[in-house]
Amino acid sequence: MIDQIKQTANFLKENGIISPQIGIVLGTGLGNLVNEITIEKEISYQDIPNFPLSTVEFHSGKLIYGTIEGKQVLAMQGRFHFYEGYSMNQIVFPIRVMKLLGVQKLLISNAAGAINPKYKKGDLMLINDHVNLQPNALIGKNIDELGTRFPDMSEPYNTAMGSKLISIAKKENITLHEGVYASVPGPMLETAAEYRYIHTIGADAVGMSTVPEVIAANHMELPCVAISVLTDECDYNNLQPINIEEIIAVAGKAEKKLSLLFKELIAEI
Repeated sequence: MIDQIKQTANFLKENGIISPQIGIVLGTGLGNLVNEITIEKEISYQDIPNFPLSTVEFHSGKLIYGTIEGKQVLAMQGRFHFYEGYSMNQIVFPIRVMKLLGVQKLLISNAAGAINPKYKKGDLMLINDHVNLQPNALIGKNIDELGTRFPDMSEPYNTAMGSKLISIAKKENITLHEGVYASVPGPMLETAAEYRYIHTIGADAVGMSTVPEVIAANHMELPCVAISVLTDECDYNNLQPINIEEIIAVAGKAEKKLSLLFKELIAEI
């Protein structure tokens, strides 16, 4: 595994991706932040050795390198999910490659369902903790070159970057909730009983991504921050059929707020 990570990192260096400072993972329907990047290099996942391919309709499947606010960024336009049939090691592979390339901070976004009844679709939520209901990539033999066998998870999301995002949101008059994100395998959406359970165990939002990358980042001591775009309201007392096209449309509308927050955060870190 470590040899594959090094091989991929070397390939990207040879193709002009040199010393990125900030890594970005863009979630479902949230790929337009790349419009803020002055692009220097764009590589399809299919052309990168050892990279999985994104199979989700709303994920572009490109690695984009360039600058935002004078900072070198490396953005994943499209991520990988457990429900696509990938192993957890495949899902977090790009995060590990980013670390070897020199990425110092990681910004993550996702589309999620609102469990907290006070949160509405179209709102943003800063993730301040999570409940992992998926397997994880640290199971098995530890990769000592990446991190310790038993990484601490008392503060999985960087509070300094989180505080900056809260300040930026206030300045820009953007509603940014704080809450706990539950990560489930998918791809089916949850039953009413499952939503009730997720609410009971303390989650404010639920989705099918992010936590694997966060675990891998913490294993490597890579500071990260994550924002959920809440695309639907999961009221288990009055559950309605989900319209995926509507979810993507809501994500697209809220994305402008997300892009502004990330762009201003990048300028400050």
